[in-house]
Amino acid sequence: MNAGAGGLIPLTEITASPDPQAHYTRLRSIYGDIAPVQLEPGVNAWLVLSWPAVREVVSHERIYSRDPHNWRDWQEQKVGPDSGLAPMMAPRDNAYFKDGGEHHRLRQPLDDGIMSLDQPQMRESVTAMASDLISGFAARGQADLVSEYAAVIPMLAVAALFGLDADRGHELQRAIMAMFGSGEDAAGANSSFETIIGECMRSHAQVPAADLTTAFQRHPNLHDSHEIAQSMVLMVSAGFETTTTWIAQALRIMLSDERFLGRSGSWRPGVDTALDEVLWRDPPMTHMPARYALADTELAGQRIREGDAIILGLSAAGNDPAIHGDDPWVEQENRSHLAWSTGPHACPAEIPARIITRAAVDTALSQLPGIKLAIPPEEIITLPSPWTRCPAALPVTFSPRPASGSTAAPSARGRLREGAAAGRI
Repeated sequence: MNAGAGGLIPLTEITASPDPQAHYTRLRSIYGDIAPVQLEPGVNAWLVLSWPAVREVVSHERIYSRDPHNWRDWQEQKVGPDSGLAPMMAPRDNAYFKDGGEHHRLRQPLDDGIMSLDQPQMRESVTAMASDLISGFAARGQADLVSEYAAVIPMLAVAALFGLDADRGHELQRAIMAMFGSGEDAAGANSSFETIIGECMRSHAQVPAADLTTAFQRHPNLHDSHEIAQSMVLMVSAGFETTTTWIAQALRIMLSDERFLGRSGSWRPGVDTALDEVLWRDPPMTHMPARYALADTELAGQRIREGDAIILGLSAAGNDPAIHGDDPWVEQENRSHLAWSTGPHACPAEIPARIITRAAVDTALSQLPGIKLAIPPEEIITLPSPWTRCPAALPVTFSPRPASGSTAAPSARGRLREGAAAGRI
């Protein structure tokens, strides 16, 4: 992988492209199902491009570790704590970065917290929250459904579950966007993020609450404040960025693809089909970091060296020509995609993420009559990131409706808190 590395395509160039699949096709034609790419100048990795190869990597934890301590470039200090890659790839004491028994121990609090969520209450609260946001711009007849909607709903929902108010939620939102961008401001954003989490933990230590912060602080599997904080970092960051992207991409598809544009204000074949298509074609995590080879091995015909970083190309795998034909409805009711990964590290929050995303998309389409994109679909660009392809903006127009007089966002957040206080969250 090191030979000729200067000519490798940067991962950010693929995610920023209007047609990332063209890049995957070219890489497959040169390298096969796994190709070398550049993470940042002087730091390279393997990008897995096929559905079977992704399954092979995630199913063999004893060969492909999740622990960055096994990353050769980290060991050799080619990637330091100030690198833009560090917030997403540097070692942390949470389940994402552990293997085996340690992974299971640190994963259990996340699973328990998610299992404790009252799903009907969450659906009702998110729908109310979405309606409240819409009431704030409905009279204008135009809006940006990313900055004013898709990026706000997950932030409010996840922040409320941890007992954070809206102002702190907005600060977390800005920090997480910078972290996923993996740019020059990523390290500073990570520091700000952890400061907010630390303040939340200290306030809950003094005044416990019926929310996930207190649940984590009381969980026997988390041994100290550092592990608690890092588990909160994992759940908050994953819950915000990926759900924002899923909402935005689903709205983009339903507003631009003629297959989903029905008559008389209907949307056919429906929101769930659009959600599944996004998970196949343009999933919330385009490229998922990372696995690290524990020994010299071979993957899809390529020689992998001990310590090499391996990035899961979830979008490439979902579009793998070996598993797709020309049927435009192949994704309908088909959830064998790898958007949530699989194996021991499969995302535990698939159900709550779908509840939030479906409620957000359905509410926007049902409460904004005559909604349509204000720009051609090809002019939609994505936020810079090697990992995700979230639309930077989704400007729309719709038929204005009278303002409701006030927004009720606090009441929507209050319903989440009430659910927590009643022991339902």
